[in-house]
Amino acid sequence: MKDTINLLNLTQESLNNFFAELGEKPYRTKQFMQWVYHKDQLDFNQMLNLSKGLREKLSEVATLELPNIAKQIFSLDGVIKWVIDLGQNNHIETVYIPEKDRGTLCISSQVGCALACTFCSTGAQGFNRNLTTAEIIGQVMVAQLYLSNKGKRISNVVFMGMGEPLLNEKAVYDACDLLLDDWAFGLSRRKVTISTSGVVPALLRMADTTPVSLAISLHAADDVLRDELVPINQKYPIDELMAACQNYLTAGTQERHILFEYVMLEGVNDSIRQAKQLAKLLKGVSAKVNLIPFNPFPESQYKTSKTATIEAFQDVLFNNGIRTMTRKTRGEDVDAACGQLAGKVVDKTKRTQT
Repeated sequence: MKDTINLLNLTQESLNNFFAELGEKPYRTKQFMQWVYHKDQLDFNQMLNLSKGLREKLSEVATLELPNIAKQIFSLDGVIKWVIDLGQNNHIETVYIPEKDRGTLCISSQVGCALACTFCSTGAQGFNRNLTTAEIIGQVMVAQLYLSNKGKRISNVVFMGMGEPLLNEKAVYDACDLLLDDWAFGLSRRKVTISTSGVVPALLRMADTTPVSLAISLHAADDVLRDELVPINQKYPIDELMAACQNYLTAGTQERHILFEYVMLEGVNDSIRQAKQLAKLLKGVSAKVNLIPFNPFPESQYKTSKTATIEAFQDVLFNNGIRTMTRKTRGEDVDAACGQLAGKVVDKTKRTQT
């Protein structure tokens, strides 16, 4: 049987090349993308403004294959979690978070994660492989197909699910191209966010590769503590990370900002002294801080900071002129909150066996 290509892997530019190889004119790309991304049509035979010969050819050489949904789970607060089966006993998770004025989809970029951040359930699962562009975009398609039938929409997409996006650059950047493409999902650059733990070389490349928003998974303002919480800091310490952030802010012609994520861990990183350290680190940076109450998971060693502690920490940042918000915990009852996504991973790092 001849290999077929899943066309959800292809950006507009790649689709232009694909149709050219079939002897088709460039306008076929627009027709095709509108069927798939605007009309949710995945059957080539129903794309009626394509010639019969082209539809037959597409059926021979290509597919439009969505990932398989293992479970769809509904939280009491309206959050929806999809557990997606990728085969070979590997699962990822995708979460939709509805709010009054927007609907945010949190998507995964890897099966598991190799970075082993100590406060994150995904990191405890180990790592298996990178996702393809089709598997990333497929998560958005799965959610869109369900939500559009319910009169809901996806207004924001964040790469804050399972995995480190900047360790899967090509697939993630291609997915971003599709998310921003008016012929596909048509989101603005401010509505798509890549969150990274600080893979500095990739962060430097990202500044010149994609215009989407950036979030930094920071969680500590000194290297000693961050080495423990976010082990990749041992390779790319805070000074290098902040230099890469400044590079991102000045790259390109459009104004940029950075969201710094800071999970609040009782007695670990939530003191007034540490708040002052963070304020000093971010002084002069075009930034906003998102304080995230820790969401427990089985065998986690941490506790969530007290509400009063978080408020006092936030006050220090406010008083130093740093825009700050505290993230409202959503989907905790179905393990869909920040740091709780685990899926099911056949760990190739062997870390989970030690």
